[in-house]
Amino acid sequence: MKNPKKKNFPAQKTNLHPRNLHRERYDFPTLCETSPELKAFVFRNQWGDDSIDFAEPLAVKALNSALLKHFYQVEHWDIPEGYLCPPIPGRADYLHYLADVLAADHGYQVPRGQNVCILDVGVGANCIYPLIGQHAYGWRFTGTEVDAVALKSAGAVIKANPQAAKNIRLRQQQDPNKILKGAIKSGEHYAATMCNPPFHRSAEDALSGTRRKLTNLGRDASAPVLNFGGKAGELWCEGGEVAFITKMIEESESFAKQVGWFTSLVSRQENLPAIYEALEEVEALDVRTIEMSQGQKVSRFIAWTFLPENKRKIR
Repeated sequence: MKNPKKKNFPAQKTNLHPRNLHRERYDFPTLCETSPELKAFVFRNQWGDDSIDFAEPLAVKALNSALLKHFYQVEHWDIPEGYLCPPIPGRADYLHYLADVLAADHGYQVPRGQNVCILDVGVGANCIYPLIGQHAYGWRFTGTEVDAVALKSAGAVIKANPQAAKNIRLRQQQDPNKILKGAIKSGEHYAATMCNPPFHRSAEDALSGTRRKLTNLGRDASAPVLNFGGKAGELWCEGGEVAFITKMIEESESFAKQVGWFTSLVSRQENLPAIYEALEEVEALDVRTIEMSQGQKVSRFIAWTFLPENKRKIR
């Protein structure tokens, strides 16, 4: 493997992935027609456009529900109070760029259908990645989760959407100190794993991030409420994302022959060197950094494999 610390980063992207269904501005009249519950939160902003208050948790949840229903035929979706309510466009981008990584091993044709098995590490109460991925590509998902309440919520969503349920199964991670161990069973094979790791090092760090978001939205950040902002396991862990991803990398070596590509979101570019060092330690065969963008926000995920291309083919 070439020294990844010397790799050039891809050119910064300014748009969502070409296959992302959310490249245009939200069509609120159509979304309200699909999901009438959204109407109560829509108003005309100072520029005369339809919008919602993105600092209002219930409004964001209603928007997510409408987007999932309109674009992905998810008829019923809900999350418990306090759990993460993720931005749908950005989550969809991860899936589409992951599809491109898989396509590169298959003559640049995106592999589709139930033979493509994906492991979602930390599926969360929202179950977003499996819901979008099974609809967009027909992939099968195994979602793992430590938090019993989150797992129950994800299970309720799947049960309420029988079509999605055909391609999604959930698995309790029994050991909170493990990531892949206990999640991947003997004899199982996955085309890829994906993960939205806890980014922050502490509750205080997460709260600081919430304050910044509220300030950017022009709201009072003196006493922010993390309603639908995320629980501890979703937002923070000791050592933050570097510690979490490093542990995942260490564990991935044990499943080198069972997974085509291991992947994880990385929130901060300055964390990449430490992650690359961990990948050098396990002698990953190939490492890729895929950049994504949602407006002014730039994000990325890291992908690594221990297998040569001919061993990553999906049968």
